[in-house]
Amino acid sequence: MQRPTLTALLLGSLALSACQTASDTRSDMESGNTPAAADSYASQHIPAPAPAPPSPPAPPSPGAAFMSARAVMPSPEPWGFAPPPVANTERYDERSDNPVQRTSEQPVSTFSIDVDTGSYSNVRRMLRNGIRPPADAVRAEEFINYFSYGHAAPESADAPFQVSTELAPAPWNPRRHLLMIGIKGYDVPRLELPPANLVFLIDTSGSMNSHDKLPLLKQAFAELVGQLRAQDRVSIVAYAGSAGVVLPPTPGDRHDEINAAIARLQASGSTNGGDGMRVAYSLARQSFVEDGVNRVILASDGDFNVGNVDGGTLETLVGDRRRDGIALTVLGFGQGNYNDALAQRLAQAGDGKLAYIDTLREARKVLVEEMSATLLTIANDVKIQLEFNPAQVAEYRLIGYENRLLQREDFDNDRVDAGDIGAGHEVTALYEVALVGSGGERLPALRYGTAPTATDGHGDELAHLRLRYKLPGQEASRLIETPVTRDSMRSRPGPQLRFAASVAAFADALRGGAQIDGWDWEEIEAGARASVGEDPWQLRAELVELIGTARRQVQAAESATGPTR
Repeated sequence: MQRPTLTALLLGSLALSACQTASDTRSDMESGNTPAAADSYASQHIPAPAPAPPSPPAPPSPGAAFMSARAVMPSPEPWGFAPPPVANTERYDERSDNPVQRTSEQPVSTFSIDVDTGSYSNVRRMLRNGIRPPADAVRAEEFINYFSYGHAAPESADAPFQVSTELAPAPWNPRRHLLMIGIKGYDVPRLELPPANLVFLIDTSGSMNSHDKLPLLKQAFAELVGQLRAQDRVSIVAYAGSAGVVLPPTPGDRHDEINAAIARLQASGSTNGGDGMRVAYSLARQSFVEDGVNRVILASDGDFNVGNVDGGTLETLVGDRRRDGIALTVLGFGQGNYNDALAQRLAQAGDGKLAYIDTLREARKVLVEEMSATLLTIANDVKIQLEFNPAQVAEYRLIGYENRLLQREDFDNDRVDAGDIGAGHEVTALYEVALVGSGGERLPALRYGTAPTATDGHGDELAHLRLRYKLPGQEASRLIETPVTRDSMRSRPGPQLRFAASVAAFADALRGGAQIDGWDWEEIEAGARASVGEDPWQLRAELVELIGTARRQVQAAESATGPTR
């Protein structure tokens, strides 16, 4: 009779001990005194399975995983169930294609130049990973401006750039024409660049803990560091939940010291980008170089989630510092949570360039080959205005630049901000035009419309091009004017215009193909391949491959679900 009683007492004692242990554990967790205070309660109390599962196969190296065209799924968790899928929270500003304009109703088109290229390399990353890009991620002007077209350069630095034009039939509809406007800035050899005061503002939050983010970022900055000189100054600010100075202003030729500071960076915590920007601009002002390059280079996935996360407030801060002479360049990294919308707005507010770094080769392109253009501004607030002659041009459409459009009166207003041009930089813009009587018009005829008449003395002009810019440090703009005459029209486009047309068509096809009159993927690919020309960095050949990749993805999707257009 005593054995059941003894058994009951023992069970009761064990239960009381277990309750006390659990209570102590919870108390320690709340006070942060346990060695594993950061671990979850479940991970401490779920028993390990027996026997242990076999070790998963070794993952590929970060470089191999990054260059892979397909994403590699993670190995199953030890408990036998797969982790929940990671939501894609990438953000892109919504936009619609520019409409066709009737020249008799709206003869003037005005926009700011754009030197960003981030949309192209970001879309390249998606296509390589087997993802069809969302339409709003595709910005035609950034596709076009990713490539060089050999525009004529100015003969001297007395004029910061040269303007050129070309007009020829559009490949997708010979009844319409393409007008290419090219701007080429004068180049400055790397060794002749003025002293630079650079602040590397680096996102080290937990969201950057991925092979295509912080590790690639470190390699990218190492490429730039190798180009710096003794007269340059470099500071490094890192931010996660808060911001701190990793490297105070340091002579640029101390490459080992700068690279060592970058190599020590680790990713963890939340993302207080606003605090990081405040500290970075403070350092930039302390080391400000008169008549030099003063620039903050922000490298991030743009996923600001603590502190000042309001885009408008951050844009105001960037704009204020820009007026103090400190520009901002933005380098985007990563996937899944990339905030393209914020990155683009900050770069525009800071009169800088937005580039997306998806490979080490892209880092070399932006930070080494294009170093002068990335760092040194040769003209501010560059605006383009084209007045079409309604007696010659029935309709026109600007390809891209939807988020760079300006009001007609903004062109002569020197207080209205616009894009900047760096040393040696090229900017290209395309208009699709329908000449009077060509049969290429898209808009229906007006019931009460009247035929326009030419202005006396300008009957041979198709359009009049005006360009305004400011020299760095000056408040008053300068004006360049040139007519576009009918006798400049070619019967066939030259190789550069043919390639630019293929790039524009590729961008349009990714957005649904509404503007290229049924020009299909095979024709776009053939047009690009036929006009590759000189291609020392194989960038044009890569475009041809990307068009083929996109074609196969779209065709596979259509075979499964039916045509999308």
